[in-house]
Formats: sequence, C-alpha cells, structure tokens
Amino acid sequence: SRLKEAGRILLSFYQVILFQNSHLALERLAADHPGVIIIDEMLPPDGGPAFLRQLSHHPILSSVPVIFTSNDGAAIAATAREIGASAYLLRPYKPRALIRAVSGLSNRVVEASWEELPQRHRDTLRKTVDAFNGISDLIEHGETLDYSAVSEACTPLVDAVTNHDYRAILDGVRDHDNYSYVHSMRVATFLSLFGYTIGVDHKDLLLLASGGLVHDIGKMSIPFEVLNKPGRLEGAEWEMMRSHVGRTVAYLREHASVPHPVLTIAEQHHEKLDGSGYPHGLKGSQLDELARMASIVDVFGALTDRRVYKPPMPPEKALSIMTNEMGHELDQHLLALFSDMLLEATHA
Repeated sequence: SRLKEAGRILLSFYQVILFQNSHLALERLAADHPGVIIIDEMLPPDGGPAFLRQLSHHPILSSVPVIFTSNDGAAIAATAREIGASAYLLRPYKPRALIRAVSGLSNRVVEASWEELPQRHRDTLRKTVDAFNGISDLIEHGETLDYSAVSEACTPLVDAVTNHDYRAILDGVRDHDNYSYVHSMRVATFLSLFGYTIGVDHKDLLLLASGGLVHDIGKMSIPFEVLNKPGRLEGAEWEMMRSHVGRTVAYLREHASVPHPVLTIAEQHHEKLDGSGYPHGLKGSQLDELARMASIVDVFGALTDRRVYKPPMPPEKALSIMTNEMGHELDQHLLALFSDMLLEATHA
C-alpha cells in the first residue's frame, strides 16, 4: 500500500508512526507533536484535504509542517497549499524526493530556531548551511565549485573558535536533519579548535575549517539508503561508501582555487598509521600531519554524532576507544593533545 511504502522509505531515517485513517491520527498526533505530517489525498474516511483543514485549525498541530501527496497534478497541489500544506509530492515519487521533502521541512524548523541566537552565531550557521546546500546543488547539476564561498562561510566559524565562542554553534547544528552537514560542521569546528590549541595561525585555521566542511562532500552523491543504513554495510554497499573519498577529491580537483591542504584533508582523513585505511593504504610517514589530525577528528565526530539509529556516544568513551582500541591506527601524540583540548574545553 502507499502508506506502507512511505513508511518503509522513511523508517531508516526517522521515527515513523503510520495511521490508517484520520480519526486514529488526530489524538495521537496532538500528544506526540511530530516534526512533519504526511497526508495522502485518499486518506480515509473523509479524504486528505478534509484532514488538512482540521490540522490547519488545530491549536497544537497547525504549526507542524505538512507534506501532501496525490496522483493528481497542479489543481490538487494548489488546493493543498491553499489549505496549509508546506510541500506537495506527485505520486509516484522517488524515495529520494520523499526523504528530501521531510528533511527540508524538519530543517526549516531547526533553522528557524537559529533566529533566537546572537547574530554572530546565527550568521555562522546560516552561511555554512547555505554553502553546504549550495555545494549539493552544484554537484547535482554538474556545476563548478566557488571555493571562495566555502572560505567566506567558514570565516565566522574560525572567529568563534579563536574567541572561545563556538559552543552555541555546535548546539545549533545538533538537531539539524542533514547528517552530512552536522558531521561536517562538527569536524570543521573541532579541527579548527584543534589547530588553534596547538598554535596554528589564523590563515591556516581557515584551511582546517574549510577542509572540515568539504571533506565528505562526495557523500552527496551516495544513495540515501547506503549513507544512512542503520546496520553494517556489506559488499557493494561498503565499496559505494568508500567511494565518497574519491568522489570528493575528484570534484575538488576540478577547481584550481581549492588549496592543497583542503585536498589533503579530503583525500587522507580515512587513512590510518598502520596502513589499514583507505583509499590508498598510506602508512606511517606517508600520512600528512593534517591528515593525522583530520583522521582523529573524523573518528571522534563519527563516534559522538547523533544518528536516528544510535544516541551520541559520550566523549569520554569515544576517546577511550580511540586510545585503547585504535592505538596502531591513530597518531597517539596528537590524540593526547586532542584529548587534553577537549578536557580543557569542557571545563573552561
């Protein structure tokens, strides 16, 4: 059924509750206050438009974004928007279209909350998310990257780091629905903070932040079902995921304006000291110091990121794993400095 198909598509990414009719839905929705509601035109017993009208006048649910789906065209879409739908999808739609619609509306709510932050934090979040989304659009349409937009977006982030004023930025991205953006922003923040702690100058901090923001952009062309799979990736899925490094580097190398350190971060952040990393199996002295730093921050970010299928790991546990179980993979001297930095930042 249409209902089960939509649920199947979304279940890997979100907590989903399915309702067979609008009468069952209304009371439960009011109690749970969902992030997004999806209504099909054929919803029993009275049809999707009637339920949409109910929601638009509901004291609690009227503010919840609604996606309206139908196999009709412009007329029903216009009607749905007039009644209060935030988005419209024409059936049959591709899974990516449904996920993108839900994600976009979820993010609209999160990004609206940024308006309550001080302007310096608001500007950092707005500029970086706009730059990140802009890169996604460029990749999708086969267009070239303007690296200056990345650098400009990361400048207020570096200023926040050097002024010890970055915590609100990390809090601001925490509930954002674009996992790749959240992870990249956390890597950009921690990588520039790491550099600042060990004495890197301001110009190079901007390279670290920019490298962090774009280090995974190759994932933008990886299928959602692979990128967000809750379980272990197998065979072709794992090879597809690993290909994000090559995709990132190939895209960045198309543009002569991308600095070499940014390319290094993108190309080597999955390499390991013992040669067990990818894509080149570099080891020991073959790894640039930037890559060693980026590898530490990327692993820490992945372990402590919040995902729909796992809560964030406590930083202390993540650092323990990195020290005790990854001793041959990560630069332990740099890891000790990174651990001290986090400890100091936590108690500052």
